Amino acid sequence: MHAPIAGYAGKIALFTTHALVCTVYQRDRYAPQPNRKVCILTITHDRIMKKKWEDYRAPGYFDELITEQGNPRIAARKLVNHFSKLSDAEMSEFFAAAELAIREMGISFTVYSEGSNIDRSWPMDIIPRIIRASDWRRVSAGLIQRSKALNAFINDIYNRQKILADGVIPAEIVLDSGNYRPECAGVSPKHKVWAHICGTDLVRDSDGQFYVLEDNLRVPSGVSYMLENRVVTKRVLPELFEDCSVQPVSDYPLRLFKMLSSLSPRARKRPCVVVLTPGIYNSAYFEHAFLAQGMGAALVEGNDLFVGDDECVYMHTVAGPERVDVIYRRIDDDFIDPEVFRADSALGIPGIMRSWKKGKVAIANAPGCGVADDKVIYAYVHKMIRYYFNEEPLTRSVKTYLCHDAADRDYVLENIAELVVKPANESGGYGIMVGPHSSKAKHKEFARLIEENPRNYIAQPTVALSTAPTYCDGEIQPRHLDLRPFILQGADSWVTPGGLTRVAMRKGSLVVNSSQGGGSKDTWILER
Repeated sequence: MHAPIAGYAGKIALFTTHALVCTVYQRDRYAPQPNRKVCILTITHDRIMKKKWEDYRAPGYFDELITEQGNPRIAARKLVNHFSKLSDAEMSEFFAAAELAIREMGISFTVYSEGSNIDRSWPMDIIPRIIRASDWRRVSAGLIQRSKALNAFINDIYNRQKILADGVIPAEIVLDSGNYRPECAGVSPKHKVWAHICGTDLVRDSDGQFYVLEDNLRVPSGVSYMLENRVVTKRVLPELFEDCSVQPVSDYPLRLFKMLSSLSPRARKRPCVVVLTPGIYNSAYFEHAFLAQGMGAALVEGNDLFVGDDECVYMHTVAGPERVDVIYRRIDDDFIDPEVFRADSALGIPGIMRSWKKGKVAIANAPGCGVADDKVIYAYVHKMIRYYFNEEPLTRSVKTYLCHDAADRDYVLENIAELVVKPANESGGYGIMVGPHSSKAKHKEFARLIEENPRNYIAQPTVALSTAPTYCDGEIQPRHLDLRPFILQGADSWVTPGGLTRVAMRKGSLVVNSSQGGGSKDTWILER
């Protein structure tokens, strides 16, 4: 068995409530007590930020913490009162302490730019986002319903295709999808679940209601940053955190391991679970390593695994081959098996599809689940819920125009300057055109792309994304944000209490992706 990845060193900052006293300790991030004092810095009180909070407004948008009248929302009162009492210098030092913790903990992401891989520290704002637990319970129920419907759809598509035969969804829309894998036909994974980990992107419109923007079912990322945001916040704001009843997220790795273990084809007390990564140059490698460590699972690359003569999957270890029960794969379908998909792939395992189809190994998320990840399919999820469960959807979706439909396409082309246009199968915010923030030349370019390949594009209204107070350039300013909770589905279903809040750090921007200048916040689900 591969040894777990070693923990990495971090720093902790402790603060008093008077003149700011910042004491920084070098420590192992999991050690119970700091062991070496590095420095002490004392800063006197200066200008209080209360006035800045009193003047804070986000006109035209739903703000997560502050009402239109300028008052803290009920759930946010303690947080707003805490921050409004801080001086400019204290805010600056809290921000610096968070940045220091992020650097020392090694929390990073990779940006692909002009052929180069650029590693950057994870951008995080220190003012948490707050959502009431009562609101979140309704959202969670809707997300579980949606995840079950998507899985029912995927299982149907690769077996009976009843939803197509009944005309609920046009067959050509599904079967022509770039993510439909005919190689998966006839397979029904354990529990009939294909997308075991789903990252669903939510937005809040000006009415304060949550809407589903898109579903990410193939290899959704970001959960490690949700967990690390919480670690950093608890270190920088320990008193405030203790004073609020914040629902925990730290048990995610344990819940993930439990769910993955439930997929094992063998009845074992502790199945052999591995995390399959493309390697250190992947943009999400930090997350792969983080989750492997958190679960006590082996972090492997393709050449660490092989398919034996018995068509079981084995892992090379110093003690000899060890059979693998469950693979949490973080590579795309195209690269997972060179015998079936891309023959030139050096990332996958030859024969793994044979092993999976014969039930010798479980793969999460299952190959082929991306057929429901297609942004065109997104427009039909409400119909899926009604079709499979005879239920009304508990969560709303953003209005979506399908460019393959003649009437929708005409509307999009006539109103392209006011719409957000997205390719069907891109991720990470790439290939998107935000009409109101784009040039006439960009509008013409996307109109041409739509006319050339209408099946590959959808359009949505420009949602008035909610805002939250964010510390930018020494000021408290409104910034737009979204939310990616994570849904685990195996024998049971579970939703993270909150998720990864992504923030458009540039003023007026709606682009929240970290690869394009976005940041993040800790998300607090409060019981009271």
